[in-house]
Amino acid sequence: MSESPTLTRSAWATGTPLLTDYYDSEWGMPVFDEQGVFERLSLEAFQSGLSWLTILRKREAFREAFSGFDIERVAAFDESDVERLLADEGIIRNRAKITATIANARAILELHETGVTVSNLVWSFMPERSPEPTDDSEVPATSPESVQLAKALKGLGFRFVGPTTAYALMTAIGIADVHLMTSHRRGCSGLWHLDGTRTVEGQRVSQRAREAATVILAPIG
Repeated sequence: MSESPTLTRSAWATGTPLLTDYYDSEWGMPVFDEQGVFERLSLEAFQSGLSWLTILRKREAFREAFSGFDIERVAAFDESDVERLLADEGIIRNRAKITATIANARAILELHETGVTVSNLVWSFMPERSPEPTDDSEVPATSPESVQLAKALKGLGFRFVGPTTAYALMTAIGIADVHLMTSHRRGCSGLWHLDGTRTVEGQRVSQRAREAATVILAPIG
């Protein structure tokens, strides 16, 4: 019996089975629902300065602590909830990140009042092309679009959303594809061709998001 060919993954995805499973089944796959985008934005913010493995190991605890990342429920958290979260050993007990998550939930609700979803907002920054990295050293930490997205989010009251965090979100939910060119997961979202150009579906998703977010994007410039 011949052996299965070795699958190529980013170096960060080879450390543990948990990371490998996340890479093979989730990273880079499209997320469009509001709760899902809020969760991923929150987890990327908590990851700042830490390893993604740390966050993955605590993911279920985060979900329990933050009411399943239900936006309305998190937006209603008060100081007693902050103290509860600071005492929760299952999550990252960082006051700034905790209060930022609550503030971000409230910012999303304010965004909804304009008729725009956070999903459409972040997807409206989908680039024309994705990078074509051949090894990990060529995978960027930011992009012009992530800089613009971070600026837009901060202008709307979001916190812990710098360009690096914004790009981590974008790559995690398929807005950009930074899988290595030799990876079996390259193009897994169906939104990107292997050469980094958008598929027809990718074009449609980008156009729909930009049209839906026009009321927010136009004043920003």
